[in-house]
Amino acid sequence: MDCLLQEMGTLPQLSIIKGPTRALQANVLHKLFENVANGESAQKPAVIFAGNESSRHHTYEEIDKITNKIARTIQETVQKNNLPRNQDGDYIVAVNMHPSDSLVIVLLSIWKSGCAYLPLDHAFPGPRIEHIIRESRPVMVIYDEDSPFYLDTFKLSAGEIFKHSENQPNTSLNGSPILQHEKDDLAIVLYTSGSTGVPKGVRLPHKVILNRLQWQFKRFPYSLTEKMCVFKTALTFVDSVSEIWGPLLNGLCILVVPKALTKDPEKLVNLIDEYQIERLVLVPSLLRSILAYLQLQNNAQALKSLKTWVCSGETLAVSLAEEFFRYFKENGAKLCNFYGSTEIMGDVTYHVIEAVRQLQHLHKVPIGLPLDNTMIYLLDKDFRPVKAGEVGELFVSGMNLAAGYVNGRDPEKFVENPLAIDPVFSKLFRTGDFAKIEKGTLVYEGRTDSQVKIRGHRVDLSEVEKAVNSLEGVDKAVVLCYKPGELSQALLAFVTTKELLSEHQIEILLRDKLTNYMIPQVILTEHIPLLVNGKVDRQGLLKMYENTNNNDDSMPEVEISYEGVPAHQRPAAKDLFETVAAILGRSVRDAISVNANFYEVGGNSLNSIFTICRLTEKGYHISIGDFISAIDFGEVLQRMTEDTKIMKQPPSFAAELLKPDYKTPVLDMVTTSFYNKADLEQEIISELSVSDYDELMEALWQPLLDKNLSFVARNEAGKLCGVALNFDARDEPEVEIKSKLNIIFEFLESVEGPIRDQQLPAGKGTILHSFMMATHSSLTPKENVAVFQFMEEEVQRLAKSRGFAGIFTTNTSPLTQQLGTDVYKYQNMLTYQVNQYVASDGTKPFGLAPDDKRVIVQWKPLN
Repeated sequence: MDCLLQEMGTLPQLSIIKGPTRALQANVLHKLFENVANGESAQKPAVIFAGNESSRHHTYEEIDKITNKIARTIQETVQKNNLPRNQDGDYIVAVNMHPSDSLVIVLLSIWKSGCAYLPLDHAFPGPRIEHIIRESRPVMVIYDEDSPFYLDTFKLSAGEIFKHSENQPNTSLNGSPILQHEKDDLAIVLYTSGSTGVPKGVRLPHKVILNRLQWQFKRFPYSLTEKMCVFKTALTFVDSVSEIWGPLLNGLCILVVPKALTKDPEKLVNLIDEYQIERLVLVPSLLRSILAYLQLQNNAQALKSLKTWVCSGETLAVSLAEEFFRYFKENGAKLCNFYGSTEIMGDVTYHVIEAVRQLQHLHKVPIGLPLDNTMIYLLDKDFRPVKAGEVGELFVSGMNLAAGYVNGRDPEKFVENPLAIDPVFSKLFRTGDFAKIEKGTLVYEGRTDSQVKIRGHRVDLSEVEKAVNSLEGVDKAVVLCYKPGELSQALLAFVTTKELLSEHQIEILLRDKLTNYMIPQVILTEHIPLLVNGKVDRQGLLKMYENTNNNDDSMPEVEISYEGVPAHQRPAAKDLFETVAAILGRSVRDAISVNANFYEVGGNSLNSIFTICRLTEKGYHISIGDFISAIDFGEVLQRMTEDTKIMKQPPSFAAELLKPDYKTPVLDMVTTSFYNKADLEQEIISELSVSDYDELMEALWQPLLDKNLSFVARNEAGKLCGVALNFDARDEPEVEIKSKLNIIFEFLESVEGPIRDQQLPAGKGTILHSFMMATHSSLTPKENVAVFQFMEEEVQRLAKSRGFAGIFTTNTSPLTQQLGTDVYKYQNMLTYQVNQYVASDGTKPFGLAPDDKRVIVQWKPLN
């Protein structure tokens, strides 16, 4: 029985909880697999992978034999090339492969050779891969896509290692041929992001993994009807361990699921129903998406096979749990809340909810009780257990603890246990979390690193964050402390909004929710940046603040110049300039004057709207279109004061139809505009290169010349400043794009095609497709606005002169979307959330884009 330890006599109950003690049948995991493969399950299916065109099935016997062959190749390669252990004395093989049956085979082969596997991910930035390789020093990398960031590490492609293994014996390695680590029975190294932003490798031995799995087998046993499980979690996450090896040590089959499918609720639900999956591990945000999809479909029979739902990785809200049971109220499904981290083998406590009545009167879903052979301590700063009901820092001890970090980093996280009697509990892992015990079960209370002192008062950042997120107009908020404890310390709230709220307005609203010292400095941002693993990029946000703050302790003095402002416009100029200064705040990058451009001094499409609203409150009337299309503040000022005519002459440009001689400068403008800045390209930038644009323009150049609908823009000095590439939408060339740019064009066709073919005029010569506009990289933001204005007007003139019924275009940036809608009066035919797009190969190439990134398909009739 799980028990709460308590002091004898009348002493108060202390916050120490011990899980059941169970004997661990120590063994390495691949030996347990071999036991299954050589028993009754030999001819049962072990792994199924459904690719784009075909599926592959392997029995336990087949996998056992092929992994024996590959294990021999790995072992011989290491010995033949004298590849050394790393600094920890470990033989590690790094693996960078897409999810497939081949991946599972390679992982098992690595274990059979005596090595541990270290997962990489194709989505990792190159420098992250380089850091991991440099620190962990694997003996080799097995990959399906090569990378210069593997450094000088010995490497083999997956295809090569399978080919080299064809003639190897298919019997298992035994005894001396097997490679041996110096100390721990290391199985896996998983790199976490680390609170400092520098990834660190967690060393997970076989016995630690086995303790976690044996608890699962006993507490959540596979049912008699359970034949298939899914492997859908990224290999770099600890949840993948139980997804792969839990079923394979029990004679069940695993279905390998492509990464993108997990982000598409419809496909995931269909797959679960097709294979009658009975258990699923997922983060609460994915659970919320699935429930939303189910309610939309109104299909009462969907997911009836799925009985065990395990939430981990994020806080499970009571409201989400209640929503779950509203849908599955008669299904017999149970919802489990697991708590843990990579350093403690993913999960160390669990709480099971089987009916909605268990949620009554709860303000938080508990994280529950400890696993087998595990103890939880809630300690104060002096490492003394706090009283039951009090909040303490959560420490973990027992058989679920990792064997430290690669190269012995951060030893203060794994400390000696001063309370231990049994050697099994001699080490403590400091989780960095707070918790308390309520009614005999653990309740999560936030992070230790979210506790900071502001003006001598202790402030919980999660509490402030909750208050900001509760405001009606706020979409998402992340609260951080900049340089805690230092003179330049600042409490910051990075906020995206769903309504028109300024930074100052949000701070005023917070006065009703927080004491004065807890009110953060609000920083509006267009999106919250995320790391590869989907978590908030906190270091990136702080860096953004640092760059605009320049380490000053106080609000910088914004330089305002009234030079060149006519006397009768001075009052309006004072209101305009001071409003801009107040709204941009620390983001101001240059002096505010009649010749400055709003975007050049630090504005963006979001705070332009706030500026207009503030000016309206002061009695000025200027449209969004007039404001964002103004070349400088002088033009804004003239449009604000209705009795003043615009006297300044705008820059003069001339248009020339495309000529063969323009190929080089046009290619340069297209490349710098799209490779370096375009919204869609930035989501897959690691897969693109400058040469991809050479290939694109080589394919398009002659058709562009032949169609005679594209032009360049020259300024008064004769310099090429911009280019507009256009086609007849019913007469576009068929070109083959072999680079990853094909992802962009496939996506654009998926959103444009249905509109073009079903809602717009038929026939050639009716729709001018404004395909691409680019400007020279040397232009200032002010000049950019002027060139785009000219080219847009020229596209309209060209379309009218050639007899087109209208102009068709797709915009991906917030600024051009706003210009198209508010200035040039395009009709919005479709607004599409970029991260929802599923490509033809089943992946979501823009899956990591923020929810607010959208494309807008637009049409402007010319009648």
